[in-house]
Amino acid sequence: FGFRLVTSGNLTTVTEFLFSVFPHLPEGGVLFFILLLLTYGFIVTGNLMIFIVVQLDRALHTPMYFISVLSFLEIWYTTTTIPKMLSSLISEHKTISVAGCLLQMYFFHSLGITEGCVLTAMAIDRYVAICRPLRYATIMTPRLCTQLAAGSCVCGFLLVLPEIVWIATLPFCGSNQIRQIFCDFTPVLSLACTDTSLAVIVDAIHAGEIVASFLAIALSYIRIIVVILGMPSAEGRRKAFSTCAAHLAVFLLFFGSVAVMYLRFSATYSVFWDTAIAITFVILAPFLNPIIYSLRNKDMKDALGRKLLCLGHWWRCHSLFASVPLPCLWSPRQPK
Repeated sequence: FGFRLVTSGNLTTVTEFLFSVFPHLPEGGVLFFILLLLTYGFIVTGNLMIFIVVQLDRALHTPMYFISVLSFLEIWYTTTTIPKMLSSLISEHKTISVAGCLLQMYFFHSLGITEGCVLTAMAIDRYVAICRPLRYATIMTPRLCTQLAAGSCVCGFLLVLPEIVWIATLPFCGSNQIRQIFCDFTPVLSLACTDTSLAVIVDAIHAGEIVASFLAIALSYIRIIVVILGMPSAEGRRKAFSTCAAHLAVFLLFFGSVAVMYLRFSATYSVFWDTAIAITFVILAPFLNPIIYSLRNKDMKDALGRKLLCLGHWWRCHSLFASVPLPCLWSPRQPK
């Protein structure tokens, strides 16, 4: 599958790529499909809930602004890969067109780089909040936060574009089997039937981007930890650590798996480890983010509780199925 004959000769040109790592047994495919579908549903629901709550609750706009942006990005980040994984698990033809593969690579890596930039902006935000608390309101203005988020998107979607355009010009005329769960640069470039040595330069640029973001975030948190340890109050230290714990956990999970995957240099992994590492930052990290942000952040838990309570009382007061309208015992506009 995935080949067509070129009229100019005997050369065959690949029109589709085949994901060769997915199980071929229908029973195994259905089991993984159900598990992955539930995970994807949780990722979308959890991140969408965080995004909506932050947008509706004005009290969360400043401290949680970058978290809401990150949650919004996570929804699209997983949507670029997981729906295709779901179809590959239950379909007999586990293929993707060349154009579809290029689009998946572009949006996946663009959104990934954008997330890295947002995490960097988030580290800067926490640095100012803890190390320069008296100047936080004047430094991290809504205008600056919006500019940092917009700059992250521009950076992410422009940096990958030249490489995708270059890959689109390459001929693929050999094997069409991608040994990965989604379209990625290295597995796709290995199928090109031409010189791809230029990829070394591109990989070096991407490595520089990853290292620069990692160092910026790491240095910010090192400075934050030094300031926290110097606080005289134990309660103040506890609150400061609690504020940064969620950000630090997401940073280590995201950049740790990305570094292992893309900063390997000449190291090679087996298909199993390549797949396991990919699952970590494609599925596991987005799955844990809503849990980390909702359970580790008191403001987020309180806001979620208020919104769910308001929704529950609204449903009781306006239910179409009740023969007699139920009394509304508490209104969000009135004190309890």
